[in-house]
Amino acid sequence: MTAAPPPPLPVTWRPRQARIIAYAMAAIMVVGSVVLAVILPEQFKLPDRLGMIAFGGAVAAVLHLLGRLRVEADERGIKVVNALRTHHFEWAQVLDVNLVEGDPWPKLDLADGNSVGAMGIQGSEKARARKAVSELRALIRAHGEAPDRD
Repeated sequence: MTAAPPPPLPVTWRPRQARIIAYAMAAIMVVGSVVLAVILPEQFKLPDRLGMIAFGGAVAAVLHLLGRLRVEADERGIKVVNALRTHHFEWAQVLDVNLVEGDPWPKLDLADGNSVGAMGIQGSEKARARKAVSELRALIRAHGEAPDRD
């Protein structure tokens, strides 16, 4: 089986479904908290109303952490933006990428023996995930120091 040619750099992979859901829910939370703060009875004062809006904003901020997930590849290497951490790897640091059936996202196998999940490629998006992993694997083969396993 011949490997597909790598895509042109730079390239970014983002989840479609998770991103739409995260930002739609964030918008609903912000709008809902503002509307609720406005229609609260008179017994609720300004601090209560501001607290309601702040709560909606805090939930939206957490949802943004899920909406910003991505994996970027450029001439220098791979950038993995997960919910709480961003990882930068040079091409030589990444040996392979694997997505096992049923896993939520692929894992990058690193030269130091560790592995890092790449949440920007969602395993639930079956065809898109397989294509993204295939493209990323081709880039690792083309730019990294790992030997081809064909």
